[in-house]
Amino acid sequence: MEHKNDKKLLSWREAWKTNTKLLQLLRRQRPRLLALRITKDIWGALTPYVGIYLSALIIEELSGSRDPDTLLRLVLATLLSAALISLAGAILDRTLAVENADWYYYCRKLLGDKMLDMDFCIMDETRTQQELSTILQNQNGGGWGMGRGLDLIDSLFSSLFTLLGGLALTVTLFTSRVPESAENMTFLNSPLFLLPILAAMLAVTWLAPMLSNKSESYYALNADAHNLGNRLFGHFGFLGYFNDRGVDMRIYRQDIVCEKYNSDKTSTFSSKGPFAKLGRGPMGMYAAASAAVSGILTGAIYVFVCLKAWAGAFGIGMMTQYIGSITRFATGLSSLISNAGMIRINSTFVKQIFDFLEKPNVMYQGSLTTEKRNDRQYEVEFRDVSFRYPGAAQSAEHSEQQYALRHVNIKFKVGQRLAVVGPNGSGKTTFIKLLCRLYDPTEGAILLNGFDIRKYNYREYLSIFSVVFQDFALADLPLGENVAASSAYDRALVSSCLEKAGFSERLKELPRGLDTYLHRTLDEDGITLSGGEQQKVALARALYKDSPFIVLDEPTAALDPIAEAEIYSKFNDIIEDKTAIYISHRLSSCKFCDEILVFDKGNIVQKGSHASLVADSDGKYHALWYAQAQYYDRQEQEEIL
Repeated sequence: MEHKNDKKLLSWREAWKTNTKLLQLLRRQRPRLLALRITKDIWGALTPYVGIYLSALIIEELSGSRDPDTLLRLVLATLLSAALISLAGAILDRTLAVENADWYYYCRKLLGDKMLDMDFCIMDETRTQQELSTILQNQNGGGWGMGRGLDLIDSLFSSLFTLLGGLALTVTLFTSRVPESAENMTFLNSPLFLLPILAAMLAVTWLAPMLSNKSESYYALNADAHNLGNRLFGHFGFLGYFNDRGVDMRIYRQDIVCEKYNSDKTSTFSSKGPFAKLGRGPMGMYAAASAAVSGILTGAIYVFVCLKAWAGAFGIGMMTQYIGSITRFATGLSSLISNAGMIRINSTFVKQIFDFLEKPNVMYQGSLTTEKRNDRQYEVEFRDVSFRYPGAAQSAEHSEQQYALRHVNIKFKVGQRLAVVGPNGSGKTTFIKLLCRLYDPTEGAILLNGFDIRKYNYREYLSIFSVVFQDFALADLPLGENVAASSAYDRALVSSCLEKAGFSERLKELPRGLDTYLHRTLDEDGITLSGGEQQKVALARALYKDSPFIVLDEPTAALDPIAEAEIYSKFNDIIEDKTAIYISHRLSSCKFCDEILVFDKGNIVQKGSHASLVADSDGKYHALWYAQAQYYDRQEQEEIL
C-alpha cells in the first residue's frame, strides 16, 4: 500500500493566527483553565531555581568558612522552601486536574454542538461526515488537534519561564572574570572567546529541537496513512469483541479475513510498513542526530563551567549553580524552539477544527411564529416542488435524471391519513425530508397555512412534526426519559403513550418500570429490547410529543404479524386528530389510509384510495400490489380488497 505526503504545514503567520484563535476561545469559554495552566507554568519553571540557588550557597559555605550557624540557616531555608513549594504545587496540581478532567470531552462537545447546530442538508453531506471523521481520527490516532494545541501552548509558556529563570542565574557565568593570576587561562575573559562559545551553544541548542521537529513532522505529513492504519486496525483488530457479529464470525470464519489484515507485515504500523521505513530512514536519522547534538551541548556546558571554576573565576558552590542553571537555560531554549515547531505542525489540525466549527449554515432561518393552534388547523401544500441533492451532476443531458423529486403538487387535509408508497429510490424519504424542512426545495415552494415554510422560525416549524424514522435511535437512558426525550416528564402520559404503542404488557414485566435503563452501558441492570419493542418505544415517543403532524416511516417493519395487526386495529385511536403520513412497502397495510400517494422516479404518478388504485390495471400501484399479492392467501386478498 502506497502512501504519499499530501499535507502541507501552515506558514508561521497562519500558525500564529490559528493558535491565537485557540487562546481566545479558551479565554472566553474556559478562562479558569487558562489562568491555572499559566500559573502552573510559571510555578513549575521558576521554583526549581530556588533549590539550585540554595544548594549552591550550601556547597559554597562547605567549601569556604563552614560556619555552623550559616549552614543551619541555609539547610532550614532549603527544607522549608522545598516543603512550601511542594505543598503549593500539590494544591495547584489538584485544582488544575479538576479543570483538565473534562477538557477532552469539552473538545468533543464543541464538535457535537456544531453538528446539532448545523443545517441538516450540510450535516448530511458525505464531505461533512468525512471532515468530522478525519478530525476525530487525527485526535484519537495521532493525538493532533485542540488537546495537543493547549498542551503545546502550555509547554511553550513553561519553556519561556524556564529560559528566563535560567538566564537570570546564568548571566554572571559569562561576566565572572578569571583572575590575572591564572596567567594562560585569562583567555576565558576575552570577548573573542566568549562570543563564539555563546554563539555555538545557542546554535547547538537551536539545532537539537529543529532536528527533533523534523523527525516528528513525518507523523503529521503522513496523518492520512496513520488514520487509515488506525481505521483498519480498529475494524479488523476488534471484530471478535462484538457479540452482534459473533454468529457471522463463526459461520463464515471471518476471523480468517481479519488475520489477513492483522498479520500483514507491510501494513501501516508493521515492521515492513511505511512508518517502519521512515523510522529506519529519515525519521530515525533526524531523531538520532537530535539526541547526539543534545549530548554534545551537555558536554560543552560542563567543560566550559569547569574550566572557569578551575581558573578561579568562582568557587565550587557557584559551579553547581551554573551547571544547573545553564543546563535548565539550554533545556528551556531547546524546549521553546521544539514547542514552537510542534505548535506549527499541530496548527494544521487545529485549523481543520476551526474550519469545521466555522462552517456556515445556508438555510434561511425565518422569523414568523408558528401558531399554537388548539384546533390543529394546519394545512401543508407542496407547490410544484422539485429537488436535487447537493453535488448531483447538472449536465444538460442528464439534468432530469439527477432530480430526486420533480414537479410534486399535493395538499394535506387536516386529520387525513396519507400513505406514501413506491419502489426504492422513488423519492419517498426525500419527500419527508422536505416536509420536515431538513432540506429546502431546489424549485417550487412548500407552504404552511399559505406561507412559505422558510419564513417560519426553524425550531418552531420542526415542533409541529413527530417523526418515527426507519433508522431511529434510542439513548442508553431510562425508558421514561427515552419516550419523553427529557429527564423531567409526565409519567402518566408516558405510560399512556406506551400503552397506545402496544408496549403495556412488556412494561408490566420491568421491575423498575419507566426507570429501567435501556442497555447496560450506564446500568448493569439495564435491558436489551427486541427490534419490535424498540419500534414501539419510538412510536410512543412520537405520540408523547403530541405534534399535529405525525410521520411514520415503516413503523411496523420490525413487528410480528400479531403486533402489527394490533397497531393497525387501533390506528385511529393512536393517531387521534393528527394528520398522519405513513410510508410503507407493505401495500396491505395502506387500506386504513384515506389517500395513497404512489411515487416513481421522483414523481407522484398516482393518488387515490386503495380500492381505486388497485382497480387501475395500468397503474404503478396495481403492479406493485399484485407483485406482493402472491404472498397472501385468497381470504387475505379478499379482506384487503
